[in-house]
Amino acid sequence: MQKFFLTVCVMLFTACLPGKPWAAVPSAFPEAFAQSTLETSTRIESSGHLVLFSPVREVNNQIRSETMARLPVSGEGRLYQVDRDSSRQKARDHYLRLLQARGAQVLFECSSIACGRSNVWANKIFGQRVLYGRDATQDYLVAGSTAADGSRWLTLVYTVTRGNLREYVWIEHLAVGSGATVPGLGSAESRVKGPVVVPWQGGITFRFDWSATDRRRISEWASAEGATVVLTAFAALGGDESFQDAMSRAGEAAASLSEVLAKTGVSAEQQKVIVVGPAIPLSDPNRQGDRVEITVITR
Repeated sequence: MQKFFLTVCVMLFTACLPGKPWAAVPSAFPEAFAQSTLETSTRIESSGHLVLFSPVREVNNQIRSETMARLPVSGEGRLYQVDRDSSRQKARDHYLRLLQARGAQVLFECSSIACGRSNVWANKIFGQRVLYGRDATQDYLVAGSTAADGSRWLTLVYTVTRGNLREYVWIEHLAVGSGATVPGLGSAESRVKGPVVVPWQGGITFRFDWSATDRRRISEWASAEGATVVLTAFAALGGDESFQDAMSRAGEAAASLSEVLAKTGVSAEQQKVIVVGPAIPLSDPNRQGDRVEITVITR
């Protein structure tokens, strides 16, 4: 464990060297959400740290989860209170964007009562009583990434609204010891990058709501040899709209975005368009409405 800790320290020091894009380095602790205040910081050193990759249950005072692991880790946990004029949803989106920018893969996420009881997450998993809030106003995600030197990193993000309406974010950023098996990380799932959700508006012409960071990220992923860029087109079904009309709108939007990507260097031969329209509704509040979701699959 001492050797492992020293290795982590060296990687963290290297990440701070001039010329290193700090936010994009997997070893860097994610930059704090601007509209939040750091409450506590805790060093995490464990040969068997509990990480959940599925919803939590408590049976006979024992934690139960379909997929969970006790991993050798070294890292840090930080508790932030979200400012009253902002929201935990904005904080979550901030951390998700940072993780996507560094190429991290979301291994599991949940929201509301689908995560299980907030009491269990707060007291039994994270050991932070202040995180005990409403079961219906919580969410959790765990993302994994592999650095160029082969080191593996997990980032856990839990947000919750307490009964007094104060909102909190708990972040764990952990280096995983060599030889440990992390569910979903290092498997075929790590070849799937994204999705980058691109909302669209229009009919004859289309306007796409995506940032320069989104475009740069897709170009970087697509530059890998043999990468396939998948555009999955969704459309919300209008009140008086037929299913076929919604499908047509989604297809036209995807074709327009495909042309935009081709102009940025992502060739048409690399692209695969899948038109879903309104056929597959998703519960994730960040994946609603007229949009194209871009996923890059590498070899």
